[in-house]
Order: sequence, then structure tokens, then C-alpha cells
Amino acid sequence: MNINLKQKIEEEFKKSLKERKEPDISVFRMLKAAILNREKEKRYKLSKEKPDSTKEKLEKESQLTDEEVLTVISSELKKRNESILLFEKGKREDLVKKEKRELEVLKGYLPEQLSEKELQKLAKEVINKIGAKEIKDMGKVMAELMPKVKGKADGSVISKIVKELLIAKEK
Repeated sequence: MNINLKQKIEEEFKKSLKERKEPDISVFRMLKAAILNREKEKRYKLSKEKPDSTKEKLEKESQLTDEEVLTVISSELKKRNESILLFEKGKREDLVKKEKRELEVLKGYLPEQLSEKELQKLAKEVINKIGAKEIKDMGKVMAELMPKVKGKADGSVISKIVKELLIAKEK
């Protein structure tokens, strides 16, 4: 049986509860809530698009795919990174430590991250493919590149690399 990401998270949550691993339990609760919210949003949209669907059919269709779960995890990672920056500014080391611990748990569910070198190579390929020549083409490049690296790289890193490559092209 092929186990999906959502089931894996559920099993890890139960394991953490049995082992009383408090930091992990709160991360999994937060993650499960975020996944549930995303499924509710999806179900609501589906109910508007297909008003004649049965409740069971809507429930089944609104289940998140592994890719959608990865998007939720990435979003939660971004929140943790932002919180860490704010807590560091506020000199709240206790909270920085907590957020970093949560970050590590979440990172365990992401696919292997691409190196900057790999990202540059992919970005150059996309830039050449669409013929981008200046910084105002950044949106087109990002739109083409992001689906290829979804979950495998941080969006801010990708954006920085694309920006640098386009600025170099302008010169």
C-alpha cells in the first residue's frame, strides 16, 4: 500500500503522542489544522463549482494531494522563518529556540532541497527558454520556474537567484 504524506503525518502525530514528545505534538497539531483548513477551502470551492455533488463526493475530491500538503508545509516553514526573525529582533531566545525546533520537524517532510548551483542552472534554462532579457521579465521566469522547484527550494532564494541572473543579463 502506498502511504501518502498526510497519512505519514497522522502516524507521526500518534507516535509523538504515545512517546509524549511535546514539541513534536504541537507541530503536528498545527500542521494537521493547516491541512484541514486547506481541505475545507478546497471543499468550499468545489461546492460552488459543482453544487449538485454529494457530500461524500466533495469530501473525497477535497482531500489534498501530496503536492498540496507540501505547499501547506512550505507555508508553515515560511511562517516559522518569519517568526524566528521577529523573535531574534525582540531578543526572545526561548521562542527562537522553539521555532527552530518546529522548523526542523517540518523540514523532515520536504523533499531534498536543491543547491544554489542546481537552482541557478534551472533558472538559466528557464530564462533562455522564455527569452527573458531584463528584470521586468522576472514574473514570467518565476511563473515558469516555481512549479519545477516546488517544495525543493525556498521561494526567496529562487527569487534572489533569478533577480541576480536577470540583472547580469541587462548589463
